[in-house]
Parts: sequence; structure tokens; C-alpha cells
Amino acid sequence: MTDVPGLDTAGLRAWLEREHPELTDGGTGTGGELTASVIAGGRSNLTYRVDGARVPLVVRRPPLGHVLSTAHDMRREHRVVTALADSAVPVPRTVDVVDDTDRGEVTGTVFFVMEHVAGTVLSRPGQNAAFTAGGLHALGLELAEVLADLHAVDPAAVGLADFGRPDGYLDRQVATWRRQYDASRSRPQSRLDALQDRLVASVPASGGRAGIVHGDFRLDNAIVVGPPDAPRVAAVLDWEMATLGDPLVDLGMLGLYWDIRGLTARAVSDEASDAASADDDALSAVVPGAGYPEFAELVDAYAARSRTAPPDLSWYRAFAAYKLAVILEGIHYRYRAGETVGEGFDRIGALVDPLAADGLAHLPTTSPSMPTTAAQAGRD
Repeated sequence: MTDVPGLDTAGLRAWLEREHPELTDGGTGTGGELTASVIAGGRSNLTYRVDGARVPLVVRRPPLGHVLSTAHDMRREHRVVTALADSAVPVPRTVDVVDDTDRGEVTGTVFFVMEHVAGTVLSRPGQNAAFTAGGLHALGLELAEVLADLHAVDPAAVGLADFGRPDGYLDRQVATWRRQYDASRSRPQSRLDALQDRLVASVPASGGRAGIVHGDFRLDNAIVVGPPDAPRVAAVLDWEMATLGDPLVDLGMLGLYWDIRGLTARAVSDEASDAASADDDALSAVVPGAGYPEFAELVDAYAARSRTAPPDLSWYRAFAAYKLAVILEGIHYRYRAGETVGEGFDRIGALVDPLAADGLAHLPTTSPSMPTTAAQAGRD
């Protein structure tokens, strides 16, 4: 392998020259070598920026090890991004998806290639200085509107009618993440076990709503472009968990990440508090005083765009905390096995227990199918 672990750039160039010569020096097949770098921020699938082709490219592949049976599906991610190309949801332009398992020319796995979208991924508070407070406030509301636009897409109209099974979606989600948690167990997690049991016992009815679910919708899975006073969402990234199901799962996940800094400040163990402080800049760009709206305002913007009443998100916020805790436990498992690439993985495991505690605190005391006010939704 050359340049970076998990990607052979010489093999990638050979593949491009053979399958997509239009992307190599205008189709001449001549020129310099490709160079690749790991794009920071990804904690699951590996993402590389590749330079040296006719346009900058991005390659996505599964992690180097411990690939769970239903996770890291490159074909599904490529399919949904391609399907949304002409929708109101901004996505990168895809190039191809390839099964390189037998040939081992590029990654030795299934991988897919898309064009790189220039812009900023807002993941740290320091990046907010490039934008005005008013610009960040409007950006937050637009992010919620983009999510509403995604949920308004008719799956059949974009060729995704068979992309998932909305009936029984929430039950299957809980069961799926339970299996993935079981596959990543390496230490006792009593609070996460309790959260799992209570979620199973209180799964809400989805109310007949179904749509395309991103699965990990948050600010730092979007590319932002534009002037300081008017930034906008240029592309939504990381579709590896996309399916058809209950759209409120996405809104619950957005709320979790929107308030993630407050969650880590309320960490229930000294170890987790120290870990959160040490990795503080990597948690979220959404901080008090920067201009971002409160999550309740995002719920209002989503509801207005969807022409629906603001929903009760209590169960969905609890499920979001559970899901992220399971993901981080899986990353901790891979870190312990030496199968991760990048920095910061040594602190990931300490955030699992605070997430479980947060999920337990969000569990509903009334029926989660009942509507509530936007202010209550924001608190939930």
C-alpha cells in the first residue's frame, strides 16, 4: 500500500486509467502520480482525499478491521448519493462503486469514488470565526430545512423504493444496534445495558410516516460554503447508514449532536470528563455565543418546512444517545485491536457511559407519539 493505510494510490490510478480515463489528465493517460490523505473527522468508514486526477476525488472504504455484517455498506452509500443527485438535497457527484475484494488493486474491499466538494466542514469552535453570528444562525436553520427536504423525497421517484422496509423499522433498528453492541463487547457497560432494555420496552409507533433516513445527520456531516454572513450547505456527506424508515430518527440524532457539548459537560465520571475536555475542540462547532440557534428553533424550522406539528422527540433522543454509544463502543473495540487510523481514538471509549446516562434521562414519561411544543422538543 502507498501513501496511506488502506488505499493503494498506484492501483487507484491504474483503475482510473482503465475505467474512467476522462478523470486522468483529460483522458491522455499521462501525468504524475496520485497522492492521498485521510480526511479527518470520520470515525467509521475511511475517507481519503485524492489529488492528481483531473479533478480532486474522494474515496470511501470500510474500516481496516472488525467490519460488522450490516455496517459499512459501500454499495448502499453510493446508491443513495447517486439517487439524490437531482433532488433538493445537496450531495457530491458520484463516479463509481467497485468490488475490489478479489483483485486487491486499490483497497481490497468494496469502495466508491466521488468528486470532492470544496468547502468547510464545521467541526470545531475555532472555525466559527470565519462566519458572522447571523450567518451561523441562518445556517443552523437551513440544516434543519435540508433534513426536511430529504424526508420529503419520494423514494420511489428516485429509484429507492426497495432501499429499506419502513414497516417495523424502529423495532429492527433497536435489534440491529443490539447485535452490533454484542459484537463489540469488551467490557461491562451497565448503564448502556439498562438504556437498551428501556428502549426496547418503549418503542413508539411511527404514525405511518416513512422516508429516506440519513442515519447520522449532523452539522459536521455537511460541507459549508459561502460568504461570512450567508454560509450555506453545499453537500451532505456520510450516507453509510441511510435506509427507509421513521424520519424522526434523523431529527433525534441531529438534536444529540447539536447539544453534544452540554452532554459531555454533564459527564458522570471523572475519566469521561477528562476525556471530553482533552478532545473538546473535536466535539462540535455548536457552542454558546457563536450565533447558532437553539435546537428547539431547528425543530420549528423542520416542522415549518415539513408542514407538520413539532414532534415529541424524547424516545428518539434516547435512541440517538444509545446508537452513538454503540458506535463509539465499536470504535473503542477496534482501537483496542489496533484497527483504527488517525488520532483521538484512545479517548473515544470514555464517552460511552455519559451517552448512556443521557439516553436514560431522555426516555419518555408519556407516550412518545403525542405531539409537543417546539420548546419541549428542544429540551427533550
